[in-house]
Amino acid sequence: MDEQALAGYLTRIGVSRPRLVDAGALADLHRAHLLTVPFENLSIHLAEHISLAEGDLLAKIVTSHRGGFCYELNGLFALLLEALGAEVTRVAARVYGDGGLGPPFDHLALIVRTQDGSGPWLADVGFGSHSDYPLLLDSKDVQDDPAGRFLVADASHADVDVLKDGKPQYRIERRPRDLADFIPTCWWQQTSPQSHFTKQPVCSRLCESGRITISGRTLIQAISGQRTERELPTDAAVLAAYLDHFGIALDRVPLAPAARRPASPG
Repeated sequence: MDEQALAGYLTRIGVSRPRLVDAGALADLHRAHLLTVPFENLSIHLAEHISLAEGDLLAKIVTSHRGGFCYELNGLFALLLEALGAEVTRVAARVYGDGGLGPPFDHLALIVRTQDGSGPWLADVGFGSHSDYPLLLDSKDVQDDPAGRFLVADASHADVDVLKDGKPQYRIERRPRDLADFIPTCWWQQTSPQSHFTKQPVCSRLCESGRITISGRTLIQAISGQRTERELPTDAAVLAAYLDHFGIALDRVPLAPAARRPASPG
């Protein structure tokens, strides 16, 4: 990442360049990212190809003020941290669901070693509703965060489970990976009917007092402990909500792949 791209990225998330990436700077970058860059799968529902190339990630997230899902968000955040001087290891994780653990490379997370020698930290700006701040990877104590109570627990084969409020979120494999290792599963996530990302469009970001989400055509606001849901009645209302709440300007409403297919004859 060159200096121009780095400056643009920091402007995008509203953070001044830190003198060094210590624990405090990492926490500030992490939360600022969650407040400004939404977790979203809109490309799948706009028939846009998702690329993990550095230039494409910068163009989408920084230049076009979009968001993305884990491979995009954590993939680009890793490049930002490395450009600022941190040591970053990309690791694969399997997400817990109703049927147990998902497939390998289901999720990309980051292990970060800061310039003050603290950590290692688990940084994750690509899991939707997760911790506001990085977690200490090697701590076995409960870690209180504005988003909940987190625990990093030992699992089999030297893996670790991450739990939020007692519920397992995902299992991390500590082996270092390259971003390119996630390309096949990224393709599967955006194309397979079995992927939950192809079911319906979702866009969500942290806000100062809660979280704002558009799921399908429903605007969900969980603010100061109060949750409200409102159906967006028209395409114009949907597009206005994306712009008002996420700064995303779209020329058409995202539609699930199944909804875009023409009906079969007969």
